[in-house]
Amino acid sequence: MGCAISLPKERAYMSFPTEKQLKLIKPKAEKTEPIFTLPKYASRTDRLKYKICEKFVIHFRENNIVTTDFSRKLKIDPSRINGILKYQISHYTVDGLLDLAELINLDFKITIS
Repeated sequence: MGCAISLPKERAYMSFPTEKQLKLIKPKAEKTEPIFTLPKYASRTDRLKYKICEKFVIHFRENNIVTTDFSRKLKIDPSRINGILKYQISHYTVDGLLDLAELINLDFKITIS
């Protein structure tokens, strides 16, 4: 969940919001969990887990899937689905992600080089 900031025309060229705007978005930003990015020197295992999570994200977006409906279908807690969608790869194993992908017939190819 992102935050949108609209700036007045005279400030539109500036890249940093005003104090007032920061105070408005701070409560929402504090409640939002970050989406993890892959470090430049990530291991092959972490890169694979990241790619699998990416496939889940694409599947969710293309099919307009709601997390709670999906978690009921897979019989797992919604927070686990949110973790996948936020690329929290340290919480998952490759085989665990592949098992979940298989349950929803998520189609992708794994190439090892």
